[in-house]
Amino acid sequence: MNLTENTLAETALSDSPLGERSVGLNRLIFGTLLFVAIAVIGLLAVKWAPYWHKAHVAAATHSIGSSIISGKSAVSPVAGVGAAWGYAFAYFKSVWQAVVLALLLGACVQVFVPRKWLLKLIGYNDYRSTAVGGAISLAGMMCTCCTAPIVVGLRRQRANMGGALAFFLGNPVLNPATILFIGFVLGWRFAALRIAFGLVLVFVVAWLANRYFSDSSVDSPNVNFVASLAPIEEPGRTPLRVATAWFKELWVEIYTILPGYIAIVLILGAVRAWLFPPGLTLHAAGFGAIALLSAIGTLFVIPTAGEVPIVQTLMHAGMSTGPATALLMTLPAISLPSLFIVRNVFPKRVLGFVTAGVFVVGIVAGLVAMFTIHHLA
Repeated sequence: MNLTENTLAETALSDSPLGERSVGLNRLIFGTLLFVAIAVIGLLAVKWAPYWHKAHVAAATHSIGSSIISGKSAVSPVAGVGAAWGYAFAYFKSVWQAVVLALLLGACVQVFVPRKWLLKLIGYNDYRSTAVGGAISLAGMMCTCCTAPIVVGLRRQRANMGGALAFFLGNPVLNPATILFIGFVLGWRFAALRIAFGLVLVFVVAWLANRYFSDSSVDSPNVNFVASLAPIEEPGRTPLRVATAWFKELWVEIYTILPGYIAIVLILGAVRAWLFPPGLTLHAAGFGAIALLSAIGTLFVIPTAGEVPIVQTLMHAGMSTGPATALLMTLPAISLPSLFIVRNVFPKRVLGFVTAGVFVVGIVAGLVAMFTIHHLA
């Protein structure tokens, strides 16, 4: 029998002899607090504290470093093995701590958080879940690839598609630290555009995807959804068996995510000279350049806030406002590696819709910037 997401949420939220009474409320509270503690401590160490320091650097120097694509130059290195290894090394040096944290949290949300409680937040098939998912994402401040393992965990817990997508897009696009960096480095008009079109991506594109593609016949692709209860909720689970379940979920994430993720980053690093050729990126202007760079930005992968020095470098070399804004919107939102990571927890048509949405929003943002920031400068 096929059930809609609302029915699934209502079933999970209903009273059950396998719920809090059988397991014990203290155990469920402990599991939830354990997840929250790991998230807070991890984010404080990996994101919040470093970005607090970097914000002061950005305010004082109007820079947060060199472009990961080309260094201080606006021209990417020659395509090949050297370019692949060089980019992969720089990229993973920047993100490895966040990747580890994301894998840990992706397993934790499946094992330690009671499904009943999770679905009270993002379990219903309406705009509430999208709004909550987007709001929660503001605290994450993760890049799209580091957000993706957590999204996998949320979806395996049967989180609503709109809420999971809003969380997926909101982490990189509405990252408060990155918006501050944009304001200090590129200008507050760029920051305002990022916020405006970021809100469209997170709260409109995610909601539309959920509204038109959340039918149960397409909303459960090859994802291996967890059973009716999270391991922490199951009465027969001893603490050792709960820990074993966590290690199992962590291992599943590692072997289904990391090999393909690393391979795609290597490929993109190898061909970045073809993706960002001087003829396109230097002195680029007009609708054609905006569309091409929006497409490239949608597919390419960068670490958190990496778009800021990339755009700064290219604009110093002569890129116009429109194409620069297109990159500023699309580079962080999604990427080929992040789409690969979440490939089994969303229907292909949903991922196609979201990809097209990011591409179109990038074009519109570029055009708006071309006729506002450029002419007002």
